[in-house]
Amino acid sequence: MRSIDYFDRGHDLDPGRTALIDVASGDRFTFAQVRHRTERIAKAMYAAGFASQQPVALYGPNSAAIMIVLLSIWRANGQWVPVNTRNAIGANAAYLNYVRCGWLFYHSSMADDVRALRDAVPALTRFVCIDRTMGDDASLDDFMAGAPDTALPDFSDPFGAPSGVVGLFPTGGTTGPSKGVVVTNLGWGTMLETLGGAVGGKTDDPVSLVVAPVTHAAGPVALGTMALGATQVILPGFDADKVLHTIATHRVTHMYLPPTALYGLLGSPVLGAHDTSSLRFFILVGSPVSPEKLRQAVAVFGPCMCQAYGQVECPMIMTWLPPEVVAGAAAGDHPERLASCGRATRSVQIGIMDDAGQLLPDGQRGEIVVRGALVSQEYFELPDATAEARMFGWHHTGDVAYRDEQGFLYIVDRKKDMVVTGGFNVFTAEVEAAITELGAVRECAVIGIPDEKWGEAVHAIVVADGIDAAAIIAHAKARLGGVKAPKSVAFAETIPRTAAGKMDKNALRGQHWRGDRLVN
Repeated sequence: MRSIDYFDRGHDLDPGRTALIDVASGDRFTFAQVRHRTERIAKAMYAAGFASQQPVALYGPNSAAIMIVLLSIWRANGQWVPVNTRNAIGANAAYLNYVRCGWLFYHSSMADDVRALRDAVPALTRFVCIDRTMGDDASLDDFMAGAPDTALPDFSDPFGAPSGVVGLFPTGGTTGPSKGVVVTNLGWGTMLETLGGAVGGKTDDPVSLVVAPVTHAAGPVALGTMALGATQVILPGFDADKVLHTIATHRVTHMYLPPTALYGLLGSPVLGAHDTSSLRFFILVGSPVSPEKLRQAVAVFGPCMCQAYGQVECPMIMTWLPPEVVAGAAAGDHPERLASCGRATRSVQIGIMDDAGQLLPDGQRGEIVVRGALVSQEYFELPDATAEARMFGWHHTGDVAYRDEQGFLYIVDRKKDMVVTGGFNVFTAEVEAAITELGAVRECAVIGIPDEKWGEAVHAIVVADGIDAAAIIAHAKARLGGVKAPKSVAFAETIPRTAAGKMDKNALRGQHWRGDRLVN
């Protein structure tokens, strides 16, 4: 099915149910009202010269209007181009030029950025300001007023238009410019069906909190739960106290956050002041979560904690660790599974592969490779990069893991983040998990730094209170042994992060390396 068909599935369950609640503005829209607005916006786009499958960028903070425009892009059969407002303007301009994007819907708060993009992206010729008239750019309401009464074309076919393109999604770009991942209806629909199967049920009144950026995993989670008829409660950004208050006020049942935001909730001084018992699925996606923090989260939020693993090229839910498994592990039933990202979902085949292309048996560490309809079509106009990612007939994730005899996967590192010290491979995620067992440690990032004796030495950057380096090293040595324990520890106020919210280990390594030389 097409992406918009999943929204329409939720609409048809109860058109009069509230679909969107914008906490900041107070705006509310039923499913019927959202559908009507998306149809008018899509028709107005065609009246203004839009062509089916053109790339369309969306630029602004979370809001009900942003969600409506996103659905409208799919209603018009456009290709969504997510633009991360946290990126540098130059990086966003480079990506928009690369995918030859011609349309931009934006919020007025991003007006300065948009002026820069106008000059830097010649292909951008159509601009609509979502919340107000901005110079020559029409407001969304004025733009909709130009919608004709004619019906939209039928963009589907008997097979649900599987090869139609949903979006051109940028990779993180931590090792160079972002590549555009071509995501089709087949892959996107597979993700939504798999997610719906994982988080459906357990409530007849689903309410999903949208607080992470819609331009990241929050967008697909919102659409996936909308297909179940869920109301979306939208916050413009993450604030731990507001999130807790919103859960209690709106009786939120479904929520996605990255692990760093979970840590923020656990550290909130008002954590115990709000009723969060309505939560049925608290989904963690984006990066590995500290097992100790996950154990604490079960104690605080109850048996709702769950975890998925995916990447842009194979989105969201390659593996699934359901709430009952997490709760059981926290209670002592296979406690090691708190460090797992779950088992392969029904949508994919997952293997562990060595550098020679050989699939490895359970217990051995290698790269996660995957096959199935969830895998994206290709990198946009990058055949060599596509071929490299598909060596040996599998999609290569770049993540190192092992699988146990019950099929649970344990990610130990990104291939590029592994530290080789004295000839031994040290997986940084394993060291980070050990260090964050310490109650005084809020966050930890582990990297390799140059060392004359060992080649690389394990180095930890820690955000903590009331603990010294010696205690951290001693704990890690007791848990992991001398090779894997950090040789040095640095304390920081925060861990630098990429625009996608992941730990920026390139920035951390850059403080110590210049080519192959130690920075003095």
